[in-house]
This record gives sequence, structure tokens and C-alpha cells, in this order.
Amino acid sequence: MSQGTSRRGLLFGAAAVSTTALLTACTSNESKDEKTAADNRPAADDKPGKHVTIGFAGPQADHGWLNAINDNAESRAKKYSDVTLEITEGSNDTAAQIGQIETLINKKVDVLVVLPADGKALTQVGLKAMRAGIPVVNLDRIFNSPQAYRCWIGGDNYGMGLNAGTYIGEKLKGKANAKVVELAGLDNLELTKQRSKGFDDALRNYPNIRKVARQAAEFTVESGQAKMAQLLQAQPKFDALWNHDDDQGVGALRAIEQAGRDDFLMVGGAGALSAFQAIKQDNGVLKATVLYPPTMAASAIDLARALGQGKGVSGMAEFEIPASITLYSAVVDKDNVEQYMPTGFR
Repeated sequence: MSQGTSRRGLLFGAAAVSTTALLTACTSNESKDEKTAADNRPAADDKPGKHVTIGFAGPQADHGWLNAINDNAESRAKKYSDVTLEITEGSNDTAAQIGQIETLINKKVDVLVVLPADGKALTQVGLKAMRAGIPVVNLDRIFNSPQAYRCWIGGDNYGMGLNAGTYIGEKLKGKANAKVVELAGLDNLELTKQRSKGFDDALRNYPNIRKVARQAAEFTVESGQAKMAQLLQAQPKFDALWNHDDDQGVGALRAIEQAGRDDFLMVGGAGALSAFQAIKQDNGVLKATVLYPPTMAASAIDLARALGQGKGVSGMAEFEIPASITLYSAVVDKDNVEQYMPTGFR
């Protein structure tokens, strides 16, 4: 309490000093031409500047979200006449992806954007690029060492679960003894653990709700259908489902339709176009999805361009781009789905 009182005293004292300073400034004859550093900061914008070659390396686009990552990176780079994008074929094989990144390093690209198939396994090649003087924008799956990248940008897996759980909690808060089930992704991935943790933490705020089942799928349509069928058979009655991934959600919805079930609400994850369309039609169980936006790849290109040109981020006072940017996992439902429709991935 004494700390808070002291801080209030400082604030009131500062206000008094500021008032005096303002009065002095209004009557002073001193020059007013001095500008703060923020007024003159270099910020990246759409105007052509120094040419930047960006190397882009990601995993194989064997999933709708990953395909959208590549599309976002390529389309964003085309927006800038001062950017050349060197994009690799993409591979889920760690050794192959390391080789692709080393090729980009040898080509002496100005900046690297890397979405590693395995962040831990690719940390050393990130370090190699940084030591070669090539700044790295680490996209989503994070390297083990902050020395391996200049800037990290990615989604909020914990936030996905938290917001999905909160949405479901608010929908069911008036229902006694409500039951929910969870269709997770690959259980050996840290992102899956974080999504489940966020979901569980949110549900703790709703004592009337109990999670009665959880099944892990594999982020594929086929696994979503098979695992959802198992959940439906094991749980004849529940009130809500959270599915971690909209791609596997396509399969989950098939299983739900085949079982003739429509007695619960479903929340998806990631932001597929098919999910947006189903939410807009509002004639099935899918009522919302929680974003994990692939537009982060377009933002990574913006950040790489700014790094290559030695500029900061427009709209921020700092000279340098941030070291870390975590995107927000917005909930998309029928009230705002139209706004997000252009970002939906196939």
C-alpha cells in the first residue's frame, strides 16, 4: 500500500511540475524547432527504398495452413518493387531444410525468414545465419535460442485455447452440469499442449462446466473424422466441442453429420475458409473458430524488408523492429465472420 501511495504522490507532484513547465514553455522565447527522436525515426512504408533480397524457408506445404503461409509470403513480397524473394521448395525433413537454408546463406541474401519444421533441430543453422550477418525472422515455430533470430513473430497457442474456452464458457455459463469435449492435435507437439492448457485454464472460470473427454488427432481430415467418430460413440451427450484445427475439423464435421448429431456447439481453430463459410451459413454445429492467422507470413516479409532497409516499424516510435511479436487469437463467429473472410485459407 505504501508503494502505491508513494507512486500517487509522485504522479501528483509530476503533474504540478508539468503544469509549471507548460506555463514556462508558453512564455519562453526559446526556439521550438527541436524535435524528438520519434519525429525523425525511419519507418518502413510502401514507398520503394533500398533493394532487399529475402530468403524464405518453410516446411512442406502439406496442410492448408502451411500452404497459406507460403501464399501470404509470396503475395506480400510481390507488393514491393524493392524486394526479391528467394523461396525454397519446403521440406519436413530436417536435414533437407537445413541444406536449403545454408544455400540461402551462401547466396548472401540480405534477410532470412524461416518457419522451421522443427525449431530445436534448426537452431544451429539460425545461429549460423546470424553469425554471418544475415538477420533472421523466425516465423512461428521458435528456435531454442534467441541468438538464432533477430525477431520472432508467431501465433498464440495458449491464447487460442484460452479464447476458445472463454467463448464456450460464456455460451454455457447458464447451464447446470455442462459437459465439453476436446479434439486436440498431435500430442507430441508443444503447441498442442499449450492449446489444451489455455482451454483448461479458461474452463476453470466456469465451475458449472466439466471436460469429460479429450482425443488427439493429427491435423488431417482423415484423423479428424476417425477420432471424432470415437468421441461421439463414447460420449452420447455433451454440450460443446473444441477442435484445435479447422483442417481436421472438416473430418470432424463429416463424422458429426454421419452420426446425425446436432445437440452441441462446436468451436474450431486456425481460420480456414471452409470454417468461415459454415459459420456464416449458421445451419450446423460449428458456431465459431479461433484464429491462428497465416497472415503472419506476410507480416514476416514486412519485418524482413524493414530489417534489410535498416528501418523501424511504421506506427511505432522505436528505431528498431521488436524482438518478438505475438499475434492475437481472435474469435470469429457469425457477428464478425464477414470481416475475416478474405483471410480464410483453403
